[in-house]
Amino acid sequence: MFDTLSDRLSTAFKNLRGKGKLTDADIDATAREIRVALLEADVALPVVREFIAAVKERASGAEVRGGLNPAQQVIKIVNEELVNILGGETRELRMAKRPPTVIMLAGLQGAGKTTLAGKLAKWLKETKHQTPMLVAADLQRPNAVTQLQVVGERAGVPVYAPEPGNGVGDPVDVARKAMDEARTKQHSVVIVDTAGRLGVDEELMKQAADIRDAVSPDEILFVVDAMIGQDAVTTAQAFLDGVGFDGVVLSKLDGDARGGAALSIAQVTGRQVMFASNGEKLEDFDVFHPDRMASRILGMGDVLSLIESAERTFDAEEAAKTAAKLQKKGGKDFTLDDFLAQMQSVRKMGPLTKIFGMLPGANQFKDQLENFDEREIDRIEAVIHSMTPAERNDPNIINGSRRARIAKGSGTEVATVSGLVERFFEARKMMSAMASGKGMPGMPGMPGMPGMGGGGRKAKQQQQKKGKKRGSGNPAKRANQGNQQPQAPQPGQLPAAFGGQNGGDFELPDDLKKMLGGN
Repeated sequence: MFDTLSDRLSTAFKNLRGKGKLTDADIDATAREIRVALLEADVALPVVREFIAAVKERASGAEVRGGLNPAQQVIKIVNEELVNILGGETRELRMAKRPPTVIMLAGLQGAGKTTLAGKLAKWLKETKHQTPMLVAADLQRPNAVTQLQVVGERAGVPVYAPEPGNGVGDPVDVARKAMDEARTKQHSVVIVDTAGRLGVDEELMKQAADIRDAVSPDEILFVVDAMIGQDAVTTAQAFLDGVGFDGVVLSKLDGDARGGAALSIAQVTGRQVMFASNGEKLEDFDVFHPDRMASRILGMGDVLSLIESAERTFDAEEAAKTAAKLQKKGGKDFTLDDFLAQMQSVRKMGPLTKIFGMLPGANQFKDQLENFDEREIDRIEAVIHSMTPAERNDPNIINGSRRARIAKGSGTEVATVSGLVERFFEARKMMSAMASGKGMPGMPGMPGMPGMGGGGRKAKQQQQKKGKKRGSGNPAKRANQGNQQPQAPQPGQLPAAFGGQNGGDFELPDDLKKMLGGN
């Protein structure tokens, strides 16, 4: 959603490369670029004005210090101001002192309230160890009750639905009776799904206000479609004035809209975004962290969310066993069975494009990620499952005839099998180096790796030797060689898109390119 905004901001920062200090002209030019980027992202005009004024004021008073170049200074300022307009600190749900905690969902029809109710219930059940109950108080939209029942079954959460819906029943009475049901069945959380409309009207507001008065919710969450742009802010303000709400949930954050709602709604309404729904599955639901979202927008990744997702997905005991295998004998005990298990665990975290997108600098190779075919993982699984236990345990024994048999069994080509085996050995070598604390071969910026100053004196000396090339004996050719610009960041420098003084593009490591199926 924020790709265009990220690209425009990166361009603005690139224009500051090579400058020793920030002049008023530099600040004005950069502010104009950022203003255009935010307006194109559909951010509300009052928010843009306030944001630009804060950035210009801070940039004008900043001095180059601590080794930060002007571009890095501006990134730091923009990052902090983005965090501010996104709400500042992460806000947690308020839980009632005496259960049940009542959470009411409000919003327009089509915003995704019903699916969001199931996602929230599943999240509360699995991460907060609560016993939630869903309440079908949307009795107007066709099949809304049935949809909530299906969602509740998928989430493993009971649904209170005494009325069939489709225009039949009193939603206020259903919400009131649900409270008695929750106390009787000892549910710790009650999530009330209310009706929406295609637009804001008096009937919608009155019904939502009546349900609010009947259940006295601890939290009223306004669910807004992040893809509707400026209308999201207008609708949010209308609900705030008519019913009131305590927090915002952004749905469809995985869409291709410009994302201005996420950057505007907290600042305009004074209510923080608390959760974000970024996919169709019930697992595609996250707590909204303003600092992490700002980091993603600026292309600096979201490593903390990546770690949290890995901790939820990977079994600690199995991970320890795998790490032990990789540390011993150069990782030779790590088999294709282990490789398959690790790959399946990573897949549970979500699409690989999403996972790699959380890495710092991922927006610089987003084209490669977008072109990555997730079905490649299915083909890899088919190839490995077509091998015998002996072949999976020791891929070195896979000769020509075995490769032909495996290719036939998996419905692939011999070249695919050969490529998988080759990539497995490369991946095992890479993971073994990481598990042993030597860093990832060929990855810039990591300990023990050439490219950005890591790895100690010996690695640096080797890098310097590699950097020295013999000049040609031909004077014209030698002059031409001298005019060539380096194509990768030099040791200690940031990639160009992050304000580094090097003009080249960030390159994926060869190992990672091969893992993604690139050349």
